[in-house]
Amino acid sequence: MLVLAGFGATAFGVAPLSASIDSTPQQWVTESVTPSDLGEQVLSLAQHDLSLFRNEVTRPSDTADSLLRRLNVDDTLAIAFLRGNSIAREVLSGRSGKMIQVRTNASGDLDELVARYPARSAAQFSTHFTRLRITRENGQFVARLETALLAAQARMGSGTVRNSLFNATDDAGIPDSVANQLAEVFSTDINFHRELRRGDTFSVVYEALTADGEPITWNESAGRVLAAEFVNNGKVHSAIWYEGSEAGSRGAYFDFSGHSKQRSFLASPMEFSRITSGFAMRFHPILQNWRQHAGVDYSAPIGTPVRTVSDGIVEFAGWQNGYGNVVLVKHVGDRSTLYAHLSRIDVRKGQTVQQGMHLGAVGATGWATGPHLHFEFKVGGVQRDPVAIASLTDTVTLAPASRIQFEQWAQSAKVQLNAAETLSQASSSFE
Repeated sequence: MLVLAGFGATAFGVAPLSASIDSTPQQWVTESVTPSDLGEQVLSLAQHDLSLFRNEVTRPSDTADSLLRRLNVDDTLAIAFLRGNSIAREVLSGRSGKMIQVRTNASGDLDELVARYPARSAAQFSTHFTRLRITRENGQFVARLETALLAAQARMGSGTVRNSLFNATDDAGIPDSVANQLAEVFSTDINFHRELRRGDTFSVVYEALTADGEPITWNESAGRVLAAEFVNNGKVHSAIWYEGSEAGSRGAYFDFSGHSKQRSFLASPMEFSRITSGFAMRFHPILQNWRQHAGVDYSAPIGTPVRTVSDGIVEFAGWQNGYGNVVLVKHVGDRSTLYAHLSRIDVRKGQTVQQGMHLGAVGATGWATGPHLHFEFKVGGVQRDPVAIASLTDTVTLAPASRIQFEQWAQSAKVQLNAAETLSQASSSFE
């Protein structure tokens, strides 16, 4: 099932909403306020235990003195503890970029410092984080180290295309991995190489990994896009992630009307790339003659990940004359795909692969004049135009019994996307 409840509120996350923002009654109230005397306010605060919280990220040049000074901590005992305690020294050892939060009293003495950074184990990097907590207990500092689970939190963003999709998502503070997913989700609606227009707009709800509720800074990747809307050249396209039984164990994307956006074959073997030679006659750069180009060439830097466009079994993985390093995948029925000129191969013959799984990386092996991927789609052993085949492949059908539940999810998603757009517009008006 799909969960879209409990989104949080900033320019990217808002508190749970139950109705469209546009329909909420609004009223301006003007009232004169006479503030109390500033001295009286200070005396009033002094009568209470005042705690101040501040956040920072460690820098490569940081020392115990510079870090605490930047956090407005004035505490010689805390500085000595960060320098001398074997656990506390981890705050400044190793890689920089650790997320630091301190709690101090009104005098600037440290009451608590919490550092959050990647888990030590590489196997836990994407699922856990390290929490180092330093607390003042009975006048002395104590340091504790623990490993905790990262949590997925729904966040929102909205933007307008001025130059490119990635520039627009950068301006909106949205991770590149979300931009890649947007291009993939809407690839059957929009040709992002040719049809993107200045002034196109988008709104998106996506998962972000958080440590104790704070978005992590050491890994900019984000989780799945949960819902999105893209307005291209005046036409509105929508997508929502749904995990009903019809979508299979991995789920699928549908538009708000319940029509599937998920194809049995992806439109491209790379997340975002440029087609340099299509399925047509061309002048061969090495053989120096005109001949049919039996595939599609994608220009990309060496090392760019290459993925399988559909589920299948690796039929060949190795060197093959002019193709250089090549992988051939057999799919359902009489369909197969070929990926050539790879710099490396990450699969083996006989291995079962799933749609989107990395097979290798872009290279310039074999008869390649520069780094690119040569991609072929075969039906019954005969090359076909991959772009045309991908647009005609089967889609997932939403069962009638799921309609009511799906429409509830879709309505919730619309509210969140409208909120993201409204917050983005409000933020822009203050710039």
